[in-house]
Order: sequence, then C-alpha cells, then structure tokens
Amino acid sequence: MKTLIIATLLLIFTMSSLLQASPIHIIPQPAYLNEGKGHFLITSSTRIVTDGIDAAKNAFFLNGYLKKYYGFELKIISKQAGIKNSILLHSDKSGIENNGAYSLHIEKDRVEISGDGGAGVFYGIQSLIQLLPFEKTIILAIPQLQIKDTARFAYRGMHLDVSRHFFDVDFIKQYIDLIALYKFNTFHWHLTDDQGWRIEIKKYPGLTATGSKRNGTIMGHYPGKGNDNTEYGGFYTQEQVKEIVAYAADRYITVIPEIELPGHSSAAIAAYPGLSCFPKRTTAIPLNMVSIKSVQDVQQGNTIKLVQETWGVFDDVYCAGKDSTFFFLQDVLDEVMTLFPSKYIHIGGDECPKNNWKQCPLCQRRMKENNLKDEHALQSYFIQRIEKYVNSKGRHIIGWDEILEGGLAPNSTVMSWRGEQGGILAARQMHQVIMAPGGYCYFNRSISKNEDSLTAGGFLPVKKVYQYDPVSDSLNAAQSSYIIGAEGCLWTEYVASNSKVMYMVLPRLSALSEVLWTEKAKKNWNDFELRLLYESKRYEWLGLNFCKKFEVYE
Repeated sequence: MKTLIIATLLLIFTMSSLLQASPIHIIPQPAYLNEGKGHFLITSSTRIVTDGIDAAKNAFFLNGYLKKYYGFELKIISKQAGIKNSILLHSDKSGIENNGAYSLHIEKDRVEISGDGGAGVFYGIQSLIQLLPFEKTIILAIPQLQIKDTARFAYRGMHLDVSRHFFDVDFIKQYIDLIALYKFNTFHWHLTDDQGWRIEIKKYPGLTATGSKRNGTIMGHYPGKGNDNTEYGGFYTQEQVKEIVAYAADRYITVIPEIELPGHSSAAIAAYPGLSCFPKRTTAIPLNMVSIKSVQDVQQGNTIKLVQETWGVFDDVYCAGKDSTFFFLQDVLDEVMTLFPSKYIHIGGDECPKNNWKQCPLCQRRMKENNLKDEHALQSYFIQRIEKYVNSKGRHIIGWDEILEGGLAPNSTVMSWRGEQGGILAARQMHQVIMAPGGYCYFNRSISKNEDSLTAGGFLPVKKVYQYDPVSDSLNAAQSSYIIGAEGCLWTEYVASNSKVMYMVLPRLSALSEVLWTEKAKKNWNDFELRLLYESKRYEWLGLNFCKKFEVYE
C-alpha cells in the first residue's frame, strides 16, 4: 500500500510539473492564435487518425519525430468517428499552391490538424512539434489552443553552397529537417562553382573525377596566409541526389539545383579545357595562394587548367562562341532535370568576367553574327539560349540579378542579391522575383560585431534580418505581386564544418522564417525576441550549434 501511495504521489508530481510547462512560442508567428485553458496529454495510448491526401505520410513523419526524441510511437489508424485521445490529420486538395494553410485545434481529449493539401497538414505538425516539451518523457503535455494560419509568400527558401566546402548526405538531411521545422519550402542547392563540381554527371565523368577535387585551399581570410596543401573534394552520386530530393519532398520542400554558368566554371573547365575560350592557356597561378602540387603540375606540364584553390572571380569562363559549350551544358542539364523534378533550375549567371570573350575570335564572331552590341549582350544571348532549352523541357530558369545585363531572358525569374534594385527592376518588367539581398539575407556575414570566427565580413544581426520586408515600398500593388518570396543564403568559403553551418544560420534562419511566413502587420520584434530566447532551448534540445551571444539580437 505504501509503495502504491508513493507511486501515485510521484505521478501527481510529474503531471503537475508537466502541466506547468509547454509555453506557446511558435516561430514563425501564426496568423491567428487563441490560447485555451488546460492541456492535451500525448501518451503511448494516443492514436494518430488519418484522413485525406498525404495524411498517412504526415503521420509517419510525426511518429518518426516522437520516436527519435521521446522514444515512443503512436498507433496509426484510418478515420473513425468519435475517437478520443487522438491526433486527427485531415487534408484535401482545396488549397492554393504553396500557401500552406492549416488549422490546429488542441482540445482536452483530441488534437485536430486540417490542411489545404498535405503541405498544410505538415505545417500544422511543425506548429504542434514546437509545443512539445524539451525533455524525454512518456507523457507530453501540450496547451489547448486554436490556430488558423497561412503563409505570406509562396517561395520561402534557404540556400547552401556545397562547392567551396562539401557537406555529406546526412548533414544535408539535417539541414532540410531544420528548414522544414520553420516552414521553409525550398532548398537551393549550390552544386557547382570554381572550387568544386559536386554532382555526378554520367556522360561527363571528368566533372567529378577531376572537377570535384582541388589540390589545396587558402588559409585564413582572402587573400589568405598561404595554402594548406591538402587535397579537398567530394561529390554526390546520382543515387544520393535522388535520396535527398525524395527526403526533402517528404517534408514538402522542393530542391532547386544550381549549375553555374557562364561564369564560376573553373572546375568544369579543369575537367574539360575545351569549354574555355583558350584551352591551352594555363590557369593563372597566384603563387601565395596555390598549393605546391598545383605549381609543380603546371611547371611539369601535367595540367593546364586547375580547380581554383582560392576565392573570388576568375576570367576563365565558358566560351560563348562555341556551339560545343552549349551542347555540353544541355547534356548536363538533361541529367540534372532528370534528377530534380523542380519547376525551376537555377543557372547562376552572376559575376561573369568578359575579358576572355573580348579576346576570343569565336565569341567576337558570335557577336557579329547575332548583331550583339557588346559582351553584356553576349551574356544575355548565352542565358537566353540556355533558357530556351530549359523551357523546351517544361522548366524555368532562375538567375542572379546579373542576368538583367544586356536584356532579360523572357521567362526567367530573377534572384536579387546585389541589393534590391535588380529585383525591383525585374518586377517592374513583370518578371517573378526572389529577394536575397546581401545586406539582409547573406548569412555568411558576421552575426556579431566582435565575431571570433572567420566570416566573409560585414555585420548582419538577427534584428536586421527580422526587420526586412521583401516587398519594396517603391513598387505598386501590381508590381509587388511579382515578388514571390525571399531566400537566406549561406556561402561557405569560411564555413568548413557542420557546426559552423548551424552557427551561421541560427538564429537568423528563424528570423527569416517569420519574414517569409507571417504577415507584415503581425510581426513584432519585442515579441519575437522573447520567443527567440525560448527558441534557444529548442536548438539545444535538437543538438544544434547556434550563436549564443544574445546581446547581438538588439
């Protein structure tokens, strides 16, 4: 009897402790939230009830989270009337694409999540997850409430550069899980650049055999303090790409690949020098930045073109005067489009020097034959030719705002990074725009004024990210409709580890999620700052590194 009394008292104490927990600090802020009284208790006897489109898939996702962090799963059953102690997941096809509309009702004896399509249910589950306690226990108390919610922008993106530094499949999945938690719906995967080609292309094995490896990497901030003389490389097989795309799709995230052209193409040219205007011209070698092996290989005639080992912009770009260049890129894009079902293919288009084109007889002949007034117009020709091919496959291109130079390709979407002006201009020309201005959305910049780790420089505190509005006041209502969203970008010249990625994006990623999801009138910095202080506990609970210098949030 005494043992029973003690057990009962312990249970009462545990329940009392649990019911004092679970504050409501959801990020991004829902459109409507009404807090009730009391709690719903999730235990091992709670059932998940599925009804409608993708409900079963979402049930498996929720169960997977419960299993991973709390050690138990719930029984999943099809819809039946009057079931108590249950979590009902209901979806249909009535939703507007990408708006993510859902409702979440938590009552004493049941939880109901209804969504416009499976994505809406998934976002409702993310809000539910954010109500769960930060301790492993068999009784999960969540507050009674009512939420009705929808997204402000259709495009809610996060970017990751894997060319400068490579991140394995498991980490890419972790990154996708993170952005899914905050209701992002797009992962922009920067797969090729001067410092590494990271995707297997079966027709051109040299792209990974040669292009995925560099002989070393500069040490310290550009221009560096020498070279580490350590070979660096890595790439994703096509099977791994398919795995990641499917993983993201299960979380209602579209993966958009970026294949850089016509600039930032040194890695491809190192593998296939014929893509260059001058195949026999040796890659320029800054001796204080390049590895001993690269210097020796060039001096001994073992190689002509090199995968770049330093950062910056390089003159050796794809030759615009050779049809073979376009045939190569079409072959590459064919394989890429087979792997990625996304509506969009990102083709880069940024930072393309014109020096080689000015010297190249073939490029000059191309300009003359097509009545192109200058090399900017030649770049426009290049982009439009690629766009026409991509359009013929039922896809659309995204390009950085340099694709505006020389005339914008007719069906292209502009990603504005050099400030907002490029995006504003494109919107006025009635082109879709994704805002990613460096001053607000480049997470490779320092999060602290006194940053003690290596970054690209500049200062981008959390508050500045939070206060960003992708829709400029200079646009009228019709023009504003072309701003489809925004994206946070992480370039990885100075980000070489998984933990550094997380440090650079958290908590700025959380701030951007509210910029993209929550209506402008609902945003409030003081309220967000309180929720963010609580959110740090979630980062710790999930085992994520993050910036702990809370003073920089102001």
